[in-house]
Amino acid sequence: MFCYQCEQAAKGKGCTIVGVCGKKHDVAALQDLLIHALQGLAIYAEEARQYGISDPEVNLFTCEALFSTLTNVDFDPERFRLLIHKTFRLREKLKDIVQASGGGKHSEPTVNFIPANGIEELVTQGELFGINSYPAAGEDHLSLKHILLYGMKGVAAYADHARILGQEDEKVYAFLHEGLATLARPGQNADHLYQMVMKCGEINLRAMELLDAGNTGTYGQPVPTMVPLGTRKGKAILVSGHDLLDLERLLQLSAGKGINVYTHGEMLPTHGYPKLKKYPHFYGHFGTAWQNQRKEFPDFPGPIVMTTNCLEKPVETYKDNLYTTGLVGWPGITHIVDKDFSPVIDKALAMEGFTGDVDHGSVTTGFGRTAILSVADKIIAGVKEKKIRHFFLVAGCDGARPGRNYYTQFVEQVPQDCLVLTLACGKFRFFDKKLGAIDGIPRLLDVGQCNDTYSAITVATALATAFDCGVNDLPLSYIITWYEQKAVAILLTMLYLGLRNIRLGPTLPAFITPGILNSLVSTFNIQPITTPEEDLRAILG
Repeated sequence: MFCYQCEQAAKGKGCTIVGVCGKKHDVAALQDLLIHALQGLAIYAEEARQYGISDPEVNLFTCEALFSTLTNVDFDPERFRLLIHKTFRLREKLKDIVQASGGGKHSEPTVNFIPANGIEELVTQGELFGINSYPAAGEDHLSLKHILLYGMKGVAAYADHARILGQEDEKVYAFLHEGLATLARPGQNADHLYQMVMKCGEINLRAMELLDAGNTGTYGQPVPTMVPLGTRKGKAILVSGHDLLDLERLLQLSAGKGINVYTHGEMLPTHGYPKLKKYPHFYGHFGTAWQNQRKEFPDFPGPIVMTTNCLEKPVETYKDNLYTTGLVGWPGITHIVDKDFSPVIDKALAMEGFTGDVDHGSVTTGFGRTAILSVADKIIAGVKEKKIRHFFLVAGCDGARPGRNYYTQFVEQVPQDCLVLTLACGKFRFFDKKLGAIDGIPRLLDVGQCNDTYSAITVATALATAFDCGVNDLPLSYIITWYEQKAVAILLTMLYLGLRNIRLGPTLPAFITPGILNSLVSTFNIQPITTPEEDLRAILG
């Protein structure tokens, strides 16, 4: 086993015995084998496009399979066995089509890979095809391939979310197949690999644009909304993850049954969507970020539904109340298929629920691009009148590694004449801070999930246009916290857009070699975070 795709890689280098995320050796090997098998499928999918063939089943499956290997998504060996065998079947189908057209002559080992039947045998195969087995001319070449792989996992996640809401683009699927094929091929120079990494950022921007269109087109533009952090007497369901469609389905099924629905983690921003806000039993937010679920879930007196990534190993105290759906899985945990959440409703009605009302205050979310740009004239006037000195985007993933209190302290120390925009679960380090307002504009603006990064990009672009300058010329600084592969994809998008002076933490990715890091520092001036005091002094003077 060797895995270093997340920020919490053991000793900052990589997990070799068991993943910090809870991933065991067998699942790690099966995930490596699935990626290996996908490379063979991608080679034929890429060639099929040359003959005008794009298979919708292959496109969808590629996204789902890649997404399933994202950190904290699926821990079930049996599910990976099924995915590997389906990859093989789809590859052979495409192979026959391509060969019938006169093609199909490839030498990469992955195109001839035949999976074993049982999990134990598949694990043995997977041990041969770890990420360090990819053909590369040196450590920098291999590093670029790994950056590309992890970026593609993020793209696949966003593309899958968008597809669920009816938004797709052929060029996203084509890129994923091109990128997977690139991993399998020897002899590629550094320039080509670097361009593929930058293209990953470009395609991720498109995937996030599609997701934004899916979310806002289906549920409306988010509006500023005050969300209770306490609880209300009655039966209860807790929804975590990112998926809006799953949440809507649960709201529909629980309506009129005396069940209150709460959000957890990155589901907090869903309270700002008009089509979801209309449900009176959609009450409030319970808990904080994903890594605290083992502490927080035991106190929730109802069923808990994990809709996408951010699942941790369940604790016995709530294991029987936990449900997974979509691509999420854990051995022995009830998995919901085909959006049939009736077992969850039945469980909620059978459990005690909250016995009384508890007030823990509230937070405000829903500052998507429409809400922020609706007061753009006030923001622009505030800058020109020197009431607003600087903007900080403090955003990204949260995690358990020590040092993330940096982001709490940073926001606490941001001067009173500055605004803080935030998104993703990194905000739970400071989401309940009362920072006040500048001329009626809250100093802390929650843009949404990591899935809503497109909103932040749109706001920055609009402000640059209003001030007739480049985005890098705005009084705007990026303080980014990363954990998993969606954050990698977002970072690549920021680099594709040419954004400079990004401060990244709490540690730099282990999969970026010194040579590649030097190149990124030289081109984009990426910097590791230091201390809040030092970084604020460097930014503001």
